[in-house]
Amino acid sequence: MTARAMTAKFLLRRFSRLTAFILFCLPLTALADLPDFTELVEQNHMSVVNISTTSEVERTQPGSGMPGDDSPFGEFFRKFLEEQQNGPQSQEQSYRPGFNDSILSVQFDSDSLGSGFIVSPDGYILTNNHVIEGAAEIIVRLHDRRQYVAELVGRDPRSDVAVLKIEAEGLPAARIGKSSELAVGEWVLAIGSPFGFDFSVTAGIVSATGRSLPRESYVPFIQTDVAINPGNSGGPLFNLDGEVVGINSQIYSRTGGFMGLSFSIPIEMAIDISEQLKTSGTVSRGWLGVIIQDVTRELAESFSMEIPHGALVSRVLPDSPAAASDLQVGDIIVSFNGGYVDKSSSLPPLVGRVRSGREASVEVIREGERKTLSVLIGELPDANDNALTGKPDAPTIDNKLGLNVAPVDEELAESLGLDGEGVVVTKVGEGPAALAGVRDGDVITMIDSVNISSVEDFQNSIESIESGSSVAVLVQREQGPIFLAMTVE
Repeated sequence: MTARAMTAKFLLRRFSRLTAFILFCLPLTALADLPDFTELVEQNHMSVVNISTTSEVERTQPGSGMPGDDSPFGEFFRKFLEEQQNGPQSQEQSYRPGFNDSILSVQFDSDSLGSGFIVSPDGYILTNNHVIEGAAEIIVRLHDRRQYVAELVGRDPRSDVAVLKIEAEGLPAARIGKSSELAVGEWVLAIGSPFGFDFSVTAGIVSATGRSLPRESYVPFIQTDVAINPGNSGGPLFNLDGEVVGINSQIYSRTGGFMGLSFSIPIEMAIDISEQLKTSGTVSRGWLGVIIQDVTRELAESFSMEIPHGALVSRVLPDSPAAASDLQVGDIIVSFNGGYVDKSSSLPPLVGRVRSGREASVEVIREGERKTLSVLIGELPDANDNALTGKPDAPTIDNKLGLNVAPVDEELAESLGLDGEGVVVTKVGEGPAALAGVRDGDVITMIDSVNISSVEDFQNSIESIESGSSVAVLVQREQGPIFLAMTVE
């Protein structure tokens, strides 16, 4: 072998070893870039508290076969039974049934576990409403094992926020940050007591911001993949600066355990609610007074929109702020007070932030044109009953949509809150109406932005529709008003 060949072989061997070394070290280098949470935890864990409650619940029949609280499977069996009865659950429950729980009306005390955090040195604590709801006694345990019986200052079921107070001074309060500055992909950390394991730490990233959940209209949740389990409820979500940016509130789970979908209440909203609870004991939210729905692709086409977006107004409630403004049924709200409305679930949190008595600017699309309206916001009532009931027995008339309609009698009009509006659907056959989802008993009040007050109005309106065109039809039903898109063949 020549000297040149030997040199080449030596260099090749050295290069191969160097390459293998680099490939071996790459994962270690990547790991070195991950954040170190030790200092963050050391500086902030003292502001986190463990919360336990006692409450009276019904005891079950002996021998029910349910694993007890002490069983590692007790929590999962409870979640399984809840899901069988109610479908997938996202909100953690505070009560965990024991081995002998069933239908006997014998009372006993049940312990519930959750988390919270100190927001002021004089003993104010934030947690979730569902952690302390129905509690006869609330016990707060600090990081140094001191225990206090807490006073419930106030709670707000709509946002799932509760404020507690303990008689102590000089407590380590958490530093409050800004959830509005969170970026998707940013590292965050949670401290709480999952399954009763005190002061457990989990970390992850922000998956989404401004997330709306089906049963939580007024909270724009922070979604993360931080491992949150029963017992973490009410605990803080920290950014890397050691500031609280949210309250860990809900999980989505099919098993009762962590599945990568965790939701936290933005801290700005929680602080605002806590201040209202401390000063007045109640929470005031803005109210617009409209029933809305998403704009589907078919509806967007009927409204001459290129991209489906916004909140479509399907009803303006009587004696509401919207009724006193220029808002109309059929308007598509695309912006509220400068906040973009991507879909219907985006609107309630924007409205809820505005205090009663203040003006708000509302940008709408009406008949293809953008308009900016001004609305004097009211206060959200405790409850609204918009149930629509009744179906008359009246003569029918045929039409090309494939359904029969009849006039709305006085009794039906009164039950629906209608003032000379609409025709009631008495039969749905084959045709565009059936394809769009129209049902017997629906009351049609608008077709293609034209109000319908009689059967004659209805007939004239559909006869003027060109074949092949798509139109939006507003119907009233038990769940409320809804727009449906129909394509006339």
